[in-house]
Amino acid sequence: MVPGLRQELRYLGSILGDVIRDQEGEDVFALVEETRQAAFSIRHGDGDVADLADRLRDLSADKALPVIRAFSHFALLANLAEDLHEERLRERLADEGAAPPRATLQAAWKALDEGEVSAAEVSKVVESAYVAPVLTAHPTETRRRTVFDVQWDITRLMRKRGHILNAGRTARSDDRLASIDRDIRRRVTILWQTALIRSVRPRIEDEINVGLRYFTISLLQEIPQINRRVTVELRERYGQDVPATPVVRPGSWIGGDHDGNPFVTGETVDYASSRAAQTVFDWYLAQLHDLEHELSLSSRLTSATPELDELADRGDNDVPSRVDEPYRRAAHGIRGRIAATAAARLSDAVDPDRTAGPHEPYADATEFLADLETVDASLRASADDLIADHRLGTVIAAAQSFGFHLSSLDLRQNSESFEAILTEIFARAGVVGDYTTLDEDARVELLAGELHSPRPLTDPRATWSEATERELGIFRSAAAAVARFGPDAVPHCIISMASSVSDILEPMILLKEVGLIDVTDGEVTGGIDVIPLFETIDDLANGSSVMAQLWGHGFYRDYVAQRGGVQEVMLGYSDSNKDGGYFAANWGLYDAELSLVAAAKDAGVGLRLFHGRGGTVGRGGGPSHEAILAQPEGAVQGSVRITEQGEIISAKYGVPSVARRNLEALVSATLEASLLPVDRIDDPDDAYAAMREIAELSRKAYATLMHEDDGFIDYFTSSTPLAEIGNLNIGSRPSSRKQTSSIADLRAIPWVLSWSQSRIMLPGWFGVGSALRDWVGEDESGEKLAYLQELHRSWPFFRSVLSNMAQVMAKADLSVAKLYSGLVPDAADAERIYDTIVDEFHLTLDMCLKVTGQDSLVTDNPALAMSVRNRFPYLLPLNLLQLELLRRYRAGDRSEDVLDGIRLTMNGLATGLRNSG
Repeated sequence: MVPGLRQELRYLGSILGDVIRDQEGEDVFALVEETRQAAFSIRHGDGDVADLADRLRDLSADKALPVIRAFSHFALLANLAEDLHEERLRERLADEGAAPPRATLQAAWKALDEGEVSAAEVSKVVESAYVAPVLTAHPTETRRRTVFDVQWDITRLMRKRGHILNAGRTARSDDRLASIDRDIRRRVTILWQTALIRSVRPRIEDEINVGLRYFTISLLQEIPQINRRVTVELRERYGQDVPATPVVRPGSWIGGDHDGNPFVTGETVDYASSRAAQTVFDWYLAQLHDLEHELSLSSRLTSATPELDELADRGDNDVPSRVDEPYRRAAHGIRGRIAATAAARLSDAVDPDRTAGPHEPYADATEFLADLETVDASLRASADDLIADHRLGTVIAAAQSFGFHLSSLDLRQNSESFEAILTEIFARAGVVGDYTTLDEDARVELLAGELHSPRPLTDPRATWSEATERELGIFRSAAAAVARFGPDAVPHCIISMASSVSDILEPMILLKEVGLIDVTDGEVTGGIDVIPLFETIDDLANGSSVMAQLWGHGFYRDYVAQRGGVQEVMLGYSDSNKDGGYFAANWGLYDAELSLVAAAKDAGVGLRLFHGRGGTVGRGGGPSHEAILAQPEGAVQGSVRITEQGEIISAKYGVPSVARRNLEALVSATLEASLLPVDRIDDPDDAYAAMREIAELSRKAYATLMHEDDGFIDYFTSSTPLAEIGNLNIGSRPSSRKQTSSIADLRAIPWVLSWSQSRIMLPGWFGVGSALRDWVGEDESGEKLAYLQELHRSWPFFRSVLSNMAQVMAKADLSVAKLYSGLVPDAADAERIYDTIVDEFHLTLDMCLKVTGQDSLVTDNPALAMSVRNRFPYLLPLNLLQLELLRRYRAGDRSEDVLDGIRLTMNGLATGLRNSG
């Protein structure tokens, strides 16, 4: 019988203990074991945090390091065991014939069948369907690739061990189990002796390669498979007229996101697009090599279409043994042309033996796809559908999904930077002396005029400032990538902190300069979407007004029309939360979507929303399936783009089976939200009014502490490892957009990561309790509370907000947070602010349980409840040792052991909390 989670945690823990004893000696093992037992006693209520803190305080830094490593490694192994346990649970339920679980395609088909959706409705949605997980370089993912690979090996061995145990004892089973035990122990030993953190900060090129790793691990195989499956299933249900749209098309910010990152240049854009193309070309070549080997069909035994024979004759394979094998000769020719295409577009990207023969490069991916479909059609004409549906079908779906670019690279820059760059360009070209002095109307008039003018503004002989030269280089490289790999290589330009029409038009001038936007006969056309990112609470509230004004300009509406009639708008979860608090941000986003949907409908424009979600609840995190279904009606329309960040990327896409499940969750939710009434409530106006009032109360409670308390900044910067996060070497970009102490300029990741390290998790809940209490007020009848309870039962949005909040609160530990408050120099401020936070936490807990009617924060999340019970005690020693090392570091001890210890505790806590940034 397969052991349960607790048994597997003990098994892995015992192996780790044996390795520690072997590698570090009995004294270190005893110290680790004593610390572990004390932590569990505290969890069970039999010990005191302060006592354990006192015990660890006397450890020298060099003796603390193996203890930190031990608990960090256990957190990593616990993640592995929990993931494997969930996988086995799903398999068992499937074996028992249980109903398809939510967030799967099987459940979506069942829901669509029950919803009596028409074929016409399905075809309309699928025609423009677009589901894009967008990988971003915001890494709180601190694992190195080597560590990741070892963890995957252990997972594979644990899976094999489970199969043997489930099969029962046999004559050979003990030997096989012993062999697996040795292999696991060997890999844990390797893990123990491998540095968990990087010795240097990663370059952007490193981040690009890490992002591409997930394509080779899972996405290159799983995305085509899921796209084929969607087409096949929908056509079986709704007829062959359903379009064969590749629903999932991935994206990336890595290498193109230059908002506040001076290390992104034209060279990094070139590197990102070239490495992505090389990755997909290498995959095509490997698949086509295997396809050529498999398609051994003889013309003496089967028939081929004239088109296939012609393709075979052009395959340049005159080996006598292949004369009766037209499919092999055709596949050989396709492979040769792909090799020639890669060689033409990428320098030194293809082995010389792959390019042998006089093969012509493909003009584009459409031509490549046409040849593949010729082979497919011939096989089906001979009733060889089973063969066509195997590897060839996957390659066809891949060509539809990835083209020659693999994933779409987004450009992103903030509006302030675009303004500064255009101010310099306009002054140099004699357009206007100081663009910044113009009011909004004058700016829009000038920008519209320049967009209609075919003249260039940038003299190639001119000398520009460093920022302008870098920006122009980025846009030139983007244009070159489009020319080499197709229009989907760089199809999006995002403007951060957008708040006006001119903010959105400004980058269009730069795009015109490099040829990504054209002016022909007075008409502005182009192959790139210009996407405003509304981030703060106020910008979200004004977003629909800005878009309505923008769509009021005929030339821009025509530009959108020639781009398919769809305007993409990005919504920022992270900065809105940092700006106004958890509830105000969540309602601000929902309210903005309501307004944008209405404005787009009035303007006759299609709308696609891009959700800038982070890993944590404080940055918009939480289950993607529920989040999509919680959108207001009309906000999905068959398409959605979502950022995937930090440790969430490896958690979702680091294993093929898990990647498949997460992609299914995105696709199934998008189809359901587009075709079924998933977010309809009685009297929505009343519900919206209540949410607006609660959001405003929450924002005020949040602002009282964050923006009005003079001691808060010092409390935050002193009681968390904010300053030390920059030393963790987890990302290439600076932690702040500017060198200031303002929270507004601080990036959302260090803001959230800092609070999670100190175990307060403040961005995910603060202000909600006060708002709910004040809204319910002194209503003795209980009607207001009953109303909120009904909304929780019936409204996905409100239920999702409270569920996600409960998850993050369950990971908080106020006794640990109290110790971190001791790092604040001003003891009076520390006590006052800590007490304010604790009071709000207990109030929020109380109100959450009253509204949900649940007994605890994790009542509706048994997996998290189990994780908290089994694993979270192992995080306590990491917190206590981090605290002590922070004290020493801030007192002037800058020894390498102290700094390494701080870095390792950050790594271990981020690993253990799983979604910490």
